[in-house]
Amino acid sequence: MTDVTHRNIATNGINLHVAEAGEGPLVVLCHGFPESWYSWRHQIAALADAGFHVVAPDQRGYGDSDAPEQIAAYSILHLTGDIVGLVHALGEDQAVIIGHDWGSPVAWTSAQMRPDMFRAVASLSVPFRGRGPWPPLEGMRAAFGERFFYQLYFQTPGVAEHELQHDIAVTMRKMLYGASGAIERSGGAFGAEGAPPASSYMLEFMPDPGDDLPEWLTAEDVDFYVRAFTKAGFRGGLNWYRNIDRNWVLTAALQGRKIEQPALFVAGDRDVVPFNDEVEREMREAVTGLRDVVVLPGIGHWVQQEAPDAVNRALLDFLKSL
Repeated sequence: MTDVTHRNIATNGINLHVAEAGEGPLVVLCHGFPESWYSWRHQIAALADAGFHVVAPDQRGYGDSDAPEQIAAYSILHLTGDIVGLVHALGEDQAVIIGHDWGSPVAWTSAQMRPDMFRAVASLSVPFRGRGPWPPLEGMRAAFGERFFYQLYFQTPGVAEHELQHDIAVTMRKMLYGASGAIERSGGAFGAEGAPPASSYMLEFMPDPGDDLPEWLTAEDVDFYVRAFTKAGFRGGLNWYRNIDRNWVLTAALQGRKIEQPALFVAGDRDVVPFNDEVEREMREAVTGLRDVVVLPGIGHWVQQEAPDAVNRALLDFLKSL
């Protein structure tokens, strides 16, 4: 099996820590919240062994990478700029970009803005539907009203940090278990109906599996995330959410722009992110190069960790077809 190495790379005015393996065409793996390069632990060597140069950064604000203090330093232009700079720093002109969770908007937007550089794109869990007609937070407030929604809860600096960092082991167990396929759901869980009051805390209604972890998650995995967030804290990752409306403003020039490169979408049918026939139709209209949609039964939001073999097959089939 190919060895995974680690180093820091200067890009876009900051240093990114990256996990790296293999030689060949470049593939960049962009993680989500609350994760790190480690969320791709089952993919890095598998893709490298198949003949690809695989690089998985701790993105801005995470793990061993730099975490600027200013909230405004986490806009989508900063996040995509980090990846563009990373590709150049690696001595490459092109790459395939793959994202999961928050890494998916980074991947989609990178492909949208720089089709010359990102020759193909794959997304796990988060579909692309194009830029909406109004600021996203406005739509969230209208939809949820006096009910709790985590992205609205994250907007006030310091509040979510205090809760999530109080006991990081409990936080990670609850979040990894609670959004996984261990919880039966369909069609996504982002509905106001049945949500607790807006005054609630995020973790209070989430079950803690304790030592009874799902099969795909080990105590060592939880320990890794605990160490990573003990070092970096949650503020950097939360600041991504605090730029949601700013991102909408900054990407006005991309309104209506299609993604024409070859594309792949993979999700679980128990994901918390809504995915149904209407969402797929909208995605196919916005992503004209979409080649395949893979929905894995019984799998939740942490798709590449929960179903690594199936995800690896889908990714390798896609990569080898390019």
